[in-house]
Amino acid sequence: MISFIVPAHNEQAGLGRALQAIHDSARAAVQPYEIVVANDASTDATAEIAQKNCARVINVNHRQIAATRNAGARAATGERLFFVDADTIANQRVVASALRCMDKGAIGGGAPARFDGAAPLYAQFLLVWFGWWMHLAGIVGGAFIFCTREAFQAVGGFDERFFGAEDAMMSWALKRKGRFVVLWPSVVTSGRRMRGVRGLVMLGTLVRAAFFPRVLRQRSAVKKIWYDSNREESEKLSDLVMAQGISAFLLLATIVLLTDPFFSLFPGLKTLIGNTLNTVRFAINILLCHVWLVLWPCAGFLARDLFRQTRWLERIKLVALFALCLWFAWGCTRGVIWFWPWLYHKAI
Repeated sequence: MISFIVPAHNEQAGLGRALQAIHDSARAAVQPYEIVVANDASTDATAEIAQKNCARVINVNHRQIAATRNAGARAATGERLFFVDADTIANQRVVASALRCMDKGAIGGGAPARFDGAAPLYAQFLLVWFGWWMHLAGIVGGAFIFCTREAFQAVGGFDERFFGAEDAMMSWALKRKGRFVVLWPSVVTSGRRMRGVRGLVMLGTLVRAAFFPRVLRQRSAVKKIWYDSNREESEKLSDLVMAQGISAFLLLATIVLLTDPFFSLFPGLKTLIGNTLNTVRFAINILLCHVWLVLWPCAGFLARDLFRQTRWLERIKLVALFALCLWFAWGCTRGVIWFWPWLYHKAI
């Protein structure tokens, strides 16, 4: 039995499509399955839509994604658990790939996500870029994550101390117990949280959480991006001039981020784009150097997890990731250290 667990709060807009996609994927796998929708204090038609789409509904009132996923898992009867977000479209390829990996001994894994058309262009680019790093680190987001029931119980489920990043914590916990895979096929998830001003808030919150992980244990710190009940606000914000300006700036910053390796390999490109664009690139790179100082706490997390990891292959991967983080972090730190004295001398 495969159990698909869908946590949902006020998800009437996209839940029907998500459930239908699960039905199509599960039927193609030709295995018995069930869908459990953990309806977390919804005030819209979420429960009714779930029932119309042949899902079993359990009603909870946690307003915390980790606790809601765990409640769905406890109500499920399958030995293989698939956690799919209510705004995510899983396809036959990704479900079949996950089942094959578990048949070959994997205790869990997940799939990278790509945004639907609602997300601005910079967010689409960033998610692809982050997807490669997730493959390298061997972790996934919560849009699509799976594991055996035995592994789920061994790690104690999703860590309910966290109001955000509980999916990454789950990935690390499962990796300590057995083989955890990041699939190459991807799922499609809603880009509503990245539209307009919310995209900037999202990125700012992620950077803040990297420096101060304890904020992830506070609902108030992540409420605006993960626990806002108003699903329509993003549609209004996207029309604001300020929101459009933010999206344009973030797109420019993303282009600089993605093209920097080419400028390093081919210095002659700088002469082709002119002094003005080179100045813009320089300013954005200085900003990114400050942002990527988050790699220091990331390296610290990897070092702590290294001592908790019992599998030698994962230890080797962690050492390599730790070294890579230190290398990039030190390069960014050198840029920051150089910039401020340079700016001071320029000012005087």
